[in-house]
Amino acid sequence: MIKIDESLLQEIGLNSLSSDDKNSLLKHIYETLEMRVGVRLADQMTQQQLDEFEKYFEAKDDVGAFNWLETNFPNYKEIVQEEFDKLKVEVKASVPSILQSIQA
Repeated sequence: MIKIDESLLQEIGLNSLSSDDKNSLLKHIYETLEMRVGVRLADQMTQQQLDEFEKYFEAKDDVGAFNWLETNFPNYKEIVQEEFDKLKVEVKASVPSILQSIQA
């Protein structure tokens, strides 16, 4: 299960950040993951599927969107996990520059 919370920051070595910096970084990680998963899924969708999914997105119907994904892309959870794992590696590799930019 994917957890984008303080335990993630502790795991990658960013537990020393202030609460505001932690919250900002967690939000950024979540938004980046959401975008990357969306791009990967959109690349696999037909125009009709894009239109159907967009209706859920525009209606802010998260439950409907997840149900639609489970029906049309049963492997979407694997895609989410793959993208999360890649993003975690990228953020971990950037820890020194993240700490340096926050301290500046």
